[in-house]
Amino acid sequence: MTLDPRTWTVKTSEAVSAAMQVAATAGHPELMPHHLLAELVKQDGTVTAPLLTKVGVPVTKVAEKCATALGKLPTTKGGAEPRLGRELASVFAEAAETQSEFKDDFLSVELLVVAMHEIVGVARDEMLAALKAVRGSHRVTSQNPEDQFQALEKYSVDLTARARDGKIDPVIGRDEEIRRVVQVLSRRTKNNPILIGEPGVGKTAIVEGLAQRIASGDVPEGLKSKRLLSLDLGAMLAGAKYRGEFEERLKAVLKEIIDAGGEVITFVDEIHNLVGAGGAEGAMDAGNMVKPMLARGELRM
Repeated sequence: MTLDPRTWTVKTSEAVSAAMQVAATAGHPELMPHHLLAELVKQDGTVTAPLLTKVGVPVTKVAEKCATALGKLPTTKGGAEPRLGRELASVFAEAAETQSEFKDDFLSVELLVVAMHEIVGVARDEMLAALKAVRGSHRVTSQNPEDQFQALEKYSVDLTARARDGKIDPVIGRDEEIRRVVQVLSRRTKNNPILIGEPGVGKTAIVEGLAQRIASGDVPEGLKSKRLLSLDLGAMLAGAKYRGEFEERLKAVLKEIIDAGGEVITFVDEIHNLVGAGGAEGAMDAGNMVKPMLARGELRM
């Protein structure tokens, strides 16, 4: 089987290169699935760890399995580049089939992990179900798709979860403002309150007070099951070197919010920063991306 790196994501290419280097250094004549899986579980910023967690297999256990298997492989001297082993070729073939099922444009690392389900010790169907849960409805349409997976988890803070865990201090003397915010959020249309005031007067405290009320159930029925998430624009902008990278991250966040079916209320601190954020020449800024969704009632902020 001939492998075409042009059809891989950046993370896949990096993992294969690292696996080749490890195999060559160890004197292994063939590149095996264990070489690749050992590198995949080391990578940061992919869904490999969440996927393994979802199926109840610790990353450390997989790494130990790979290390044990690699320690038993025969070695040669001479420094020749390892050739692609038949077992790893089968892994890539199976991953390519899954790629077609998912209608992905590029071969991503999590599909390779699923293809190595026997090493992981989990049935393929169970791995696929876990992958769908972790990835959601996102398809791999670029060579850097990781920014789009679990975007809400990466680029927001769940204030309701923090309130339940007792990590938010009690809010005193803001009952009237919190009640007004609840009233606006409870409308069917025009339900996006905006808090205006000088720096330091306690605008964010009102939102934290709302999170505490949602967590304790002290809100109207329509808000009781909601999650209040604080969107981190700084995290979305951080490291967005390439044109359109910020837009892709924001689109992924907005898509997950819409897919949540109205169960997510979004808080944006310093919301005026949305205007112009990420807008390079010929690109749409964050404000213009959010505006139509607010108008259609798909987004509550």
